[in-house]
Amino acid sequence: MAAVAHQIPTTVTDRQTEHISANRLHLHEGPIDLVIGAEGLPDAISEAYRRATNRFDGLLASLVGELATLRTPVDAEPSEVFGPVARRMMAAVHPHASHFITPMAAVAGAVADEICATMSRVNGVRKIYVNDGGDIAFHLAPGETLSVGLVPVLVEARLGGSVTISSDMSVRGIATSGMNGRSFSFGIADAVTVLASSAASADAAATLIANAVDTDHPAIERAPASSLDPDSDLGDRLVAVDRGSLPPETIDAALSQGEGFARDLFERRLIAAAFLSCEGHIRTVDNFYTNTIKTFLS
Repeated sequence: MAAVAHQIPTTVTDRQTEHISANRLHLHEGPIDLVIGAEGLPDAISEAYRRATNRFDGLLASLVGELATLRTPVDAEPSEVFGPVARRMMAAVHPHASHFITPMAAVAGAVADEICATMSRVNGVRKIYVNDGGDIAFHLAPGETLSVGLVPVLVEARLGGSVTISSDMSVRGIATSGMNGRSFSFGIADAVTVLASSAASADAAATLIANAVDTDHPAIERAPASSLDPDSDLGDRLVAVDRGSLPPETIDAALSQGEGFARDLFERRLIAAAFLSCEGHIRTVDNFYTNTIKTFLS
């Protein structure tokens, strides 16, 4: 998800289900907004959509029931959670326990993972993607591929790169974070996109890498997260709310800090690749031999 802290309301709103087309389904409740696509045998796709709809029912309510724990920063001994989505969230953030992070940093990716896993159990479905606000989980049968465009600025539709994932790769999730996302960020990145083994893992890593793309400069405006949202799991920690014009050397320093953090996660095999963008400057962390990420900008 494109943010540091992801908010879930304490009450559950009406659920909406809509078939966008023959091979796309829209599921929406509260802050969860899923666009789902599938390819395969027609009957298999229908069954996969039926299972996705059934699994979505009550999913938000189960998260609300564990919200206090999910808003608590993780440490070396993570708190016990019970719902399957909550467990996915906890598993995704636990490798990062040495940094400030709450399970909410992985909520969008974890929801996408859960729905995708439910659908992938249907025989005859070749390809599935579950897009939760830009964080995507996917299933690929042998021989299948998925291409995704990368944006250098979250609030713009302009592409700055692309990535193609094949079934023989370990990547099954992609997520984007940044200072102008749906929630708050400590850093000043316009966008950080991460590929990982799951959408929840990508979500958590993108959050932390975006936090790391940071520097001190008078043109950067910050405010306590609690002053912007009293329910934020970030409390009184300062988040970036605006960024004026920065000199190139300042942007370079911020991106270098984020790139170093991403490279550490890459070397620990917590991510497969990362795409970092700030003020039109791009950095990538990728496998030299495969060059997964193709950039359009320098």
